[in-house]
Amino acid sequence: MRTAFLALVFLVLAQPAFSASELIMFNSTTCEWCEVWEEEVGVVYGKTTLGDKLPVHRVDIFDDRPANLKHLRGIRFTPTFVLLQDGVEAGRITGYPGESFFWGLLEEMA
Repeated sequence: MRTAFLALVFLVLAQPAFSASELIMFNSTTCEWCEVWEEEVGVVYGKTTLGDKLPVHRVDIFDDRPANLKHLRGIRFTPTFVLLQDGVEAGRITGYPGESFFWGLLEEMA
């Protein structure tokens, strides 16, 4: 009985502390369209249903990538938005097509 309890506790504690789905934004400090995205979408993104479902993580395209993102290939332009589900790419938006198009494309991917 004690062993089963300890196994259950271990399984609960071993669950990842991050979302299974997330949106990675590859950006740059010199990217004008990244700035536009931040002004139009970024300021409200975290307050939306999609923002709750898909937390956004910003990664500078010129920095070394975190180990969990090294498998992503073909990212040459900013902004590039990559939807990850359980660490696997499930969709991508290259560029920023404007606020209304962005939300629609993201909804389709999610």
